[in-house]
Amino acid sequence: MGSRRKARECALQMLFAADVAGTRADELARTFWSELADGELDPQARDFATRLAIGALAHQAEVDERIRSRAEHWRISRMALVDRNVLRLAVYEFLHEPTPRTVTINEALEIARRFSTYEATQFINGILDAIKRDLDQSSPQTDVPLNGELEDEASVEEHEEEA
Repeated sequence: MGSRRKARECALQMLFAADVAGTRADELARTFWSELADGELDPQARDFATRLAIGALAHQAEVDERIRSRAEHWRISRMALVDRNVLRLAVYEFLHEPTPRTVTINEALEIARRFSTYEATQFINGILDAIKRDLDQSSPQTDVPLNGELEDEASVEEHEEEA
C-alpha cells in the first residue's frame, strides 16, 4: 500500500475519532500520532494525513453542504460513520488539495472497500462522481501537479475502467 493511501486511512481514523469522541481539531492530530498511530508513516505522508483530517474538520460546513447537495434523501447524520468520513475526506481533497479528482475518487473507493461495505462503495462512488461533475463544470482542474501522487497514477486508469 502506498504511503499516501496509508495517510488517507490515518486521516479517516482521525475523523472517525473526532466524530465518535468529539475530539477538538487542535487535540486530534497530537493524540492520534502519540497514542493511536502505528508509526510507520514517513513525515511527508504524516503531514498529508494531518492536513486532510484537520482541513476536513475546519471546512466541515462547506464539505457537508457539497455532500448534502448530492446525497438525495440522505441526512449526513444518518450515514454510517465510516461512509460520511470517507466522503468528507474526499470532498475536502477535491476542494483544497491539488490531487486529480479522479485519483481522489479512486482512493476513497479503495478505502471504503477496506473499511465499509460493497453497497457503501457504490453509494460513495455515486456521490463523489456527482460532486466531481459539479466541480468540473464550475472549476475544471488544469495542469494538476502529480508530485506526491505518482504512486496513485494507476488509480486514475483503474477508476476510469470502473466508470
